[in-house]
Amino acid sequence: MLDRRALAKAYFTHERLVKHQIDSFNRFLDEGLQRVIDEQKKIELDIPDTYVKLGKIWVERPIVKEADGSRVPLYPAMARLRNLTYAAPIYLQCQVIDEGRELEEEVVEVGMLPIMVKSKACNLNEVDPVTVGEDPLDPGGYFIVNGSERALMTLEDLAPNKILLEKEERYGEEIEVAKCFSQRAGYRALVVVERGRNNILEVTFPQLPKSIQFVTLMKALGVETDQEIVTMVSSDPEIMKFMLENVEVAEVETQEEAIDYIGRRVAPGQSKEYRIQRANQVLDQYFLPHLGIEPEARRAKAFYLARMAEAVFELALGLRMEDDKDHYANKRLKLAGDLMEEIFRVAFLRLVKDVKYQLERAKVRGRPLKMSTAVRSDVLTDRIMHPMATGNWVGGRTGVSQLIDRHNYISVISHLRRVISPLSRSQPHFEARDLHPTQWGRICPSETPEGPNCGLVKNLAQYAEVSVGTDEEEVRNILFTLGVEPIRGG
Repeated sequence: MLDRRALAKAYFTHERLVKHQIDSFNRFLDEGLQRVIDEQKKIELDIPDTYVKLGKIWVERPIVKEADGSRVPLYPAMARLRNLTYAAPIYLQCQVIDEGRELEEEVVEVGMLPIMVKSKACNLNEVDPVTVGEDPLDPGGYFIVNGSERALMTLEDLAPNKILLEKEERYGEEIEVAKCFSQRAGYRALVVVERGRNNILEVTFPQLPKSIQFVTLMKALGVETDQEIVTMVSSDPEIMKFMLENVEVAEVETQEEAIDYIGRRVAPGQSKEYRIQRANQVLDQYFLPHLGIEPEARRAKAFYLARMAEAVFELALGLRMEDDKDHYANKRLKLAGDLMEEIFRVAFLRLVKDVKYQLERAKVRGRPLKMSTAVRSDVLTDRIMHPMATGNWVGGRTGVSQLIDRHNYISVISHLRRVISPLSRSQPHFEARDLHPTQWGRICPSETPEGPNCGLVKNLAQYAEVSVGTDEEEVRNILFTLGVEPIRGG
C-alpha cells in the first residue's frame, strides 16, 4: 500500500489545489469561446443579402498598451503594481457579405479578456516565475482586475435537464409537482407539471401567462388521439384511470385547435395568423429547449412531457418517492470557465447589436462595410470587466467574483476551493444547511462559516476533483449503436 505521506506530498502540490479552476478556464479558452460564436453563426443586417459570417475565435497572451502605442507582454506582478488588468486581446475571424458579394476575410480584435493566472494563456508559462517577481508557490487560479486579485467562486446549482419530483402545499392541500430546468445556450426555462384538483394535470413554462391543461399541450405537440396520449404516459391501469379523467375534460380536439388555444393565450387580441405563428414559436423556442428548438423535436418533447406526467401520478400513488434536492447527484458546480462563458455570451450579444448598428449606418452613408471599423472593442471589454470588478453577475447574482483573502497561504487556497449555494442567507433552509451523506469525500464536513452563511458556503474536500461533463451527442450516438431507437418526428 502507498505510504500516505508520499500520496499527500504528490497530491498537495500547488498546481493541484486549484487545478479544477485552471482546467475549467482552459476549457473555456478551447471550447467555450468558440461555442458562443457558433451559436451566433452570423450577424444579420436589415439589408437584403447582407450579413457577417463569423469564423474562428482565439485569445493571444496578456499585453499592456503603453502610452506611446506600443504593446508589451504583461506579467501578474506588473499588473498588481501598476493597477492594470491582466488581460489578453481576443481575435475573431469574420467575413462581410455585402448584398450577396463576398468581401475579403478579416481578423479583428473584438476586445480584451481577463486571463487567469497560471492558465494556458498566462505569460508565466514561458518564464521562471521568480525572474518576473512572482512567488513560485503561488497557486494561481485567480484574475487580476485593476490591480486587485479576484477569484471566481464555484457556484452550486440544481442540475438542469433533469426531472425533479416534489410535494408542495397549496391552499391547505398537498399537490404533486414535477419540475425540469431546461437549459440551452445560456437560456433557462422552468417547465412545471402539477396535479391540480380532480387529478387534472396542468403545465406551466415561460411565455405562458397561465397554466394550461396537459392534454391541450400534448395535442399542440402533435399527439392527437386520446388513446395515444394515454398510452404514451403509462400502461399502469391506475395511472390510465387518472389520464382518462384528463382526456374527458379536454378543452380541444385537434392540433389546430390546440395551437389556436395557445395562440389566444400568448397573443390575445391579435390576428389569427400572428396568433398561430406566435404559438408555434413559443412551443419550439421556450418549451423544453434542451430537446431542440426546431419543429422536428416536438415528438421528443411530447414523450418527455408524458414522462413528467407519469412521474407525478407515480408520486401521487406512492410508487416513487420525492426527489432529494440536497442529494449531490442532483447538483452541478459552475466553475470559473462556465461563469466566464456566461458573461462572454452576454457581452458578445451586446457587441453583435453594436456591430449591426455600425454597419447599417455605414451602408446608409455609402461607406465600405469593414468589420475593423465597425467593431468598437470597448463594448465587449466593458461588459466583461464590469462583472469581474464588482462581482455582480448576469442573472442578478452578487458576490460571484471576490477579492482574494491574502491573510496567509492557507486562506488563499481555502478561498479558491470555496463552493457557494445560491439560496437566500436570510431564510432558515435547514435541509440545505445540513451535512448531506452524499457530500462525503466531495465537501469538507467542518470548514464552513458560522452565522447566516453556515452550510451555504462550503469548501471542496482535500482530495476532491471536479469531473467534466460529457458531450450529449457522443452519448446519444453510443446509445443508437447499441440498438436504442431514436424518437422521430411525425
